[in-house]
Amino acid sequence: MPMSAPEPKLNLVASALPTAAATASAPRKRPRPGERRVQILQTLASMLEQPGADRVTTAALAAKLEVSEAALYRHFASKAQMFEGLIEFIESSIFTLLNQISEREGSGLLQAQKIVSMLLQFGERNPGMTRVMVGDALVYENERLVLRMNQFFDRVESTLRQVLRNAAEAKGSSTPTVDANAQASVLVSFIIGRLLRYARSGFKRSPIEQLDSALRMLLS
Repeated sequence: MPMSAPEPKLNLVASALPTAAATASAPRKRPRPGERRVQILQTLASMLEQPGADRVTTAALAAKLEVSEAALYRHFASKAQMFEGLIEFIESSIFTLLNQISEREGSGLLQAQKIVSMLLQFGERNPGMTRVMVGDALVYENERLVLRMNQFFDRVESTLRQVLRNAAEAKGSSTPTVDANAQASVLVSFIIGRLLRYARSGFKRSPIEQLDSALRMLLS
């Protein structure tokens, strides 16, 4: 199912890092303000993309960046705050795209289809983010991170309830709110299930496989 809106991938640095040749011929520059924070988040996300990575430690993250652990804590007060940076990226990206779908698509059913497709495409495009979204990467972390992701999906479900209620009303349903609530709950469970399977398959089972057929059954 084609999307009219882009699916963001974690790429928060505006310019590329200097090449080895460039750094050999010129004095090493300090990272610009905020650049090191972005590098830390990008590296954390890339480490989460490795199949079988149960837990990313600050020691491993620091080693990957070739800095000390103390250097990490100059930019983030805790590892939980690093994960919050990833969650903020997820929230900002997804809800920007949700707003675009609401503005561009008139039909409630079509909006629901686009929302599901967009979320699954986002997960496929950002494997490390998928592990955060389904909670696999948060198992050993602060409980508030899990709560925040739960709230994220609650907000997605609320959006789906609204667009599906409009669709039910347009079809003349005598119980549009009940119908919409049930469908929205099923769709969010479907999204989470597909993302979870993708993560636990080592990112081999695409979350969008046979999506058109699945959506026809779920939204019939």
